[in-house]
Amino acid sequence: MIEYAVTNPATGERGAEYPLITADELEKAIASAATQYRAWSGTSTATDRAALVRRVADLYRERRDELAEIIVREMGKPLEQALGEVDFSAAIYDYYADHGPDFMKDEPISLLDGEGSAIVRTGPMGVLLGIMPWNFPYYQVARFAAPNLVLGNTLLLKHAPQCPESAAAIEKIFHDAGFPTGAYVNIYASNEQVADVIADPRVLGVSLTGSERAGAAVAEIAGRNLKKVVLELGGSDPFILMSTDDLDATVEAAVAGRLDNSGQSCNAAKRFLVLDELYDAFLGKFTAALGAVAPADPTSPDTVLGPLSSQAAADRLQDQVDRAVAGGATVALSGERDGAHFPATVLTDIAPSNDAYREEFFGPVASVYKVASEQEAVELANDTPFGLGSYVFTTDPEQAQRIANGLEAGMVFINGVGAEGAELPFGGVKRSGFGRELGRFGMGEFANRKLIRTVA
Repeated sequence: MIEYAVTNPATGERGAEYPLITADELEKAIASAATQYRAWSGTSTATDRAALVRRVADLYRERRDELAEIIVREMGKPLEQALGEVDFSAAIYDYYADHGPDFMKDEPISLLDGEGSAIVRTGPMGVLLGIMPWNFPYYQVARFAAPNLVLGNTLLLKHAPQCPESAAAIEKIFHDAGFPTGAYVNIYASNEQVADVIADPRVLGVSLTGSERAGAAVAEIAGRNLKKVVLELGGSDPFILMSTDDLDATVEAAVAGRLDNSGQSCNAAKRFLVLDELYDAFLGKFTAALGAVAPADPTSPDTVLGPLSSQAAADRLQDQVDRAVAGGATVALSGERDGAHFPATVLTDIAPSNDAYREEFFGPVASVYKVASEQEAVELANDTPFGLGSYVFTTDPEQAQRIANGLEAGMVFINGVGAEGAELPFGGVKRSGFGRELGRFGMGEFANRKLIRTVA
């Protein structure tokens, strides 16, 4: 049975196919990671491991064009955005090579009573499983792999079935960088096999980026087996516009926030909440700007909006739009769909009774709402099962902080989009998941913070 295969969404062309890992091969993979953990964590230092992670960053830059071309084929990412993803991934590896050992330094504790000393020592946990999505094939892996390899954990990596070529390329980079066998192991596993891996006593934790359904399934298995879990799931991030001294620039940010990765980003701006006095002007400029961006060949360096990841993804998005319209939404902008190429679409007049009010649109579909006040904007922004990111645009710094404080989200970006960084923690609340990746916090999710108390 073949489950992992490359299908170019722009052309429909079928590419390389990869067979599922066999039961014997999977057992050897887990055993290899478990055996290597004892050596990897016991004999190498954080500085040693950071040096290898630095080499990974170098190899990403050396193989930049090749790596970008792979994900253009696999999931249709526009070429310039694919190159940007490779660059960001390299920056994440660099960041943990630079700062990871410092994050692991012993932390002294001032004793309230008694003599002696106490410290908290940060170390690894063991073998971890990473379950990664197709929308950012390199970046998502980097967020998981870089901090945990510096810590001394060993990793099993199950990538999305449509990303087997990038999965193999990543594993080769780790091998070529000098990581020992078993430190990073790619597995082409089925969902059933993944369930067995999570339950395996040699595996101590699992990190998943994906859908709510996948997150719930993984968390259930992990819970039954008492395993630590980090989940980064869906998002329906609000873009709140209260005031602006440059509406054109704000619209440009709104378009960029919606069309990043062809709209297939968990923390993309998806719901646009605009103060009533700005609503008409914003909607007019926003629809005009989105309408000027046509789906195009992802291999062209000029393309902003590529195809969705697959024909099936486009079908699902079309069904959502159709149901939203049937439920009373107004189509302010649409276009002709061509296979997996989905046109930029804008919906308005979405009532709370409409399914679209609380669904995530994973593609270039924006919903625009009129609000009468700051309070109404915050209430509408929070009226969603999700709580990943959010965007606030205002000329009033105090208002920005009030809104940021009121938002039920893991991240708030004020007067800007695309401001993520390797040093900034990433993650959400509510049904967007739990746990944090990147920055100092990303180093602590799968760490053993061991207390060492010396009395005399």
